[in-house]
Amino acid sequence: MLEIELKVKVDSLDFVRQNLMSRHAEFLGKQHEHDIYYNAPHRDFGTTDEALRVRYTDGPALITYKGKKIQDLGLKAREELNTGVESGEVFEQILDRLGFKKTAEVNKWRENYRLGNASFALDCVDFLGTFVEIEIMVENSAKDATGKIMSLAKEMGISGEPILASYLELLLATR
Repeated sequence: MLEIELKVKVDSLDFVRQNLMSRHAEFLGKQHEHDIYYNAPHRDFGTTDEALRVRYTDGPALITYKGKKIQDLGLKAREELNTGVESGEVFEQILDRLGFKKTAEVNKWRENYRLGNASFALDCVDFLGTFVEIEIMVENSAKDATGKIMSLAKEMGISGEPILASYLELLLATR
């Protein structure tokens, strides 16, 4: 699957939340996400533009691999593979035994909404601020998804320069 995403930094999430509710978006819940990122011993993910993370929420841990960003769409787009694991802690021990190193941790509080085939995330990220992400997962029609995302952003009054960096990259840039 390909994740096509618009991320914009906003001063407040209230306006976006109110717009979503007025459009009868489905509220999917609010949760704390604690993400731990790893780097591989055989290649530097910072150089290859990949990511490997273990995400902790209220439910089972989620392992995510993100491939290199696709630059020609104007928004952030990359392959994303996810799978749940019974124990994130055991998986982290496996990574440690294999020589993977912790890179950073990202803590965020996220509200999730669905409007049609688009997902909206309203994020408050430690040390970074508040952001809105609009995401569509596609098999192949990335350009159609990009147009739809930009149209939704305009309809919702979300403006600003698209942020192509991940929260991990933004956090590492502050160090």
